[in-house]
Amino acid sequence: MPPKDFNRAERVAGQLRRDLARLIQQEVKDPAVGFVSVSDVEVTRDLSHAKVFVTVFEPEKAPESLRALRHAAAFLRRRLAHELRLRQVPELHFVHDDSVEKGGRIDRLIEEALHKDEQGRGEDEDGGGDADRDDRR
Repeated sequence: MPPKDFNRAERVAGQLRRDLARLIQQEVKDPAVGFVSVSDVEVTRDLSHAKVFVTVFEPEKAPESLRALRHAAAFLRRRLAHELRLRQVPELHFVHDDSVEKGGRIDRLIEEALHKDEQGRGEDEDGGGDADRDDRR
């Protein structure tokens, strides 16, 4: 039997990710959804459930955005049913993907550490230079 590059669940997940991203952006009219992006979709092997990971670009509004998306889940499933050739459209479960926020926090911590390190080196160099000047006088 030839190896499969992608199983059916992975193909369905990819299609759901693309379609949901478009539907949320173009057809969900609830302003509470805010500015979100579908970052990933995981579908169970039996295709009955889909975990939809969304990035919320205003992190403080994430709980409100998730509530609005969960409220729109039935509408989104109906729209997907019209577009996908599936016997049953998976039940949608929206999950906040905070990896972008965590990445930004890590970047800030690294920047702060580098800045403190540079300041520490600068003080060492200046301090040593002043002592040398004092000895020459």
